[in-house]
Parts: sequence; structure tokens; C-alpha cells
Amino acid sequence: MKDFDNKVLLITGGTGSFGHAVMERFLNTNIAEIRIFSRDEKKQYKMRRTYDDDRLKFYIGDVRDLDSVKNAMHNVDYIFHAAALKQVPSCEFFPLEAVKTNIFGTENVLTAAIEAGVKKVICLSTDKAAYPINAMGISKAMMEKVFIAKSKTVDPEKTKICGTRYGNVMASRGSVIPLFVEQIKAGKPLTVTDPNMTRFLMNLDEAVDLVVFAFEHAESGDIMVQKSPACTIGDLAIAIKEIFQADNEIKIIGTRHGEKLYETLLTKEEMAVAIDMGNFYRIPADKREFNYDKYFTTGDIRLSTIDEYNSHNTERLTVEQIKEKLLKLDYIQKELQKRNF
Repeated sequence: MKDFDNKVLLITGGTGSFGHAVMERFLNTNIAEIRIFSRDEKKQYKMRRTYDDDRLKFYIGDVRDLDSVKNAMHNVDYIFHAAALKQVPSCEFFPLEAVKTNIFGTENVLTAAIEAGVKKVICLSTDKAAYPINAMGISKAMMEKVFIAKSKTVDPEKTKICGTRYGNVMASRGSVIPLFVEQIKAGKPLTVTDPNMTRFLMNLDEAVDLVVFAFEHAESGDIMVQKSPACTIGDLAIAIKEIFQADNEIKIIGTRHGEKLYETLLTKEEMAVAIDMGNFYRIPADKREFNYDKYFTTGDIRLSTIDEYNSHNTERLTVEQIKEKLLKLDYIQKELQKRNF
């Protein structure tokens, strides 16, 4: 973390769950300034009141608006680009809104960063970008293509551009864990789309760890992935019921718009070139040019033998292991205190 001493960090989408976690992590360092960039003035006001620290600076703006992005970019050393439309159903109904924020917004951030001489930009992506079937995943897959392409047009010694890809962040805004807790509190059934559906599980600290690891180890154009365990949605609902000693019914409602049975963090094609770094994978960018006559390719036999890395074939957590992971979350501890458990 010494690289952040006396530096200026800009977090787009900084009022979200990830932005809060990054801010809290870096306020404990010798960072000079953290800029929170978002379009939500109410959340910025709340953050300003909650965290009384002169190193925090707040910028109202939208990544869709290049001028507002440029306004926040002066003297910035590093960027964590987290601004995005993330909820699958809303992106299904309004796909062009996902395009404007996730694709064009990323282009704006990178354009402004290169122009301002920002040293490093980390773009946050999602497992839904691998083999995407929904508008959110497709827009995030295109976001990855945008930053990889952009990384090839700029000298990495001046601006290094890379990304991270991770699965569900536990208890983040709009995720299923807070939904289940609220349903328990209201005495309503826990609505499960498909009990056999699997999802990767990571907490916010692990999401920040991944971004910091990418900052320290990624080459320009890389996508960094953290290995994560997974669980079924049915087991997750049971684990939450047991933690809260609830007897709410579990109601199967069927999959929502654009949902997959399981999520993929690395495709077969990516696994064939991925570099195993222990708890992480590094997916290097394809550095070839348009002129394919320079290359003689006979194919890679690994593509026919290697598996993708998905939430069905990763480590599967039991109900007890899920409970252990949930009980480490501040959100769950606070909710248990409210109910005097």
C-alpha cells in the first residue's frame, strides 16, 4: 500500500458498496486524497456526514458525461472505476441504459484518464461478462473489450489500464442476502428463484483485496480474477434462516429475466491462457495485431480438454460453511444485534 502514500485516488461510483469499502480501507493509509465521484448527492451527503476526514473530496457527476468526468480528473494518480448499472432485471428492461453507463461511461473515464496522465486505472467487471446471456453481462463484456482495446493505444508507462472480474459480493446493495433478511424481518416467505442455482461468494474486503492485487501485479490489458467458493441459493436461504432462527417458508418463484443457472468467472478460452497466481488468475490480453499473416496458428489442444471456471465446479460450501462466512459480515452482525440474538 506504500504506492498510495501521498497519492490521489478517484473512485467512480464511489457511493456504492465497493466505494465505501475502498474508502474505509484507504483512510487507514497515508493517501493524500480520495475523490468520490457519483451522481447521487444524497449518498454523498450521508458519506460526508459519516466520515469526517479532510482527505475525502466529493464530486457530483455522471460517467456518461465526459466533461463531468474530466472535471474530477485533475491531479489524479489512480482510478478505481466501479460506476455501473449492475442489476440484471433492470438492465434487461432498459438495455440501452446499461450500454450508456457500462460501455460509453467506461470509454469516457479512460479517455479522461489518458488525457490527464493518470498512472493506473482499474476497471471493475463481473462474472456475468463471461459467456454473457443478459444485457448487464453483455454490457460488462463490452466494457472489458473497451478497456483492453484502450490499453493497446496508450503507453503503459504513462497510463496502465487493467481490470478485475469477480462474482457476487455478499450483502452488497440489491443482492439477495439483504432481501432474505428483510423478508425474515417482515415475516414473509424467502423467495428463491431456483434452489439449485449456484453463485460465487465473496465479501467486500475480498473485492478490495482483488483490486489491490490487480493494482500491484497486473500488466496493462490484463483481467485479474480471484478464486472464490460458491453455494446454491437454496442452501444460502437455509443458512440465513438458521442464523436468524426463523421459520419462514422458502418459496420457489422461478428464474428472473436474464438469470443463469450458474456463473462463470473464466471461460474455457481464458483458462487456456490464464496464469495461476495462487489465489488469483491473471488473464493476459491478446497482444496480436490486425495483420494475422504475421502469426502461424495450429490451434491449442488445451481448448478441447480444459474446463471453464464456474460456480458449479469451484469449491461448494455447505450450509455450515455458508453460515460461518455470513457471520463474519458486519451487515449480518448488525441485523442480529437489532433482533437481540
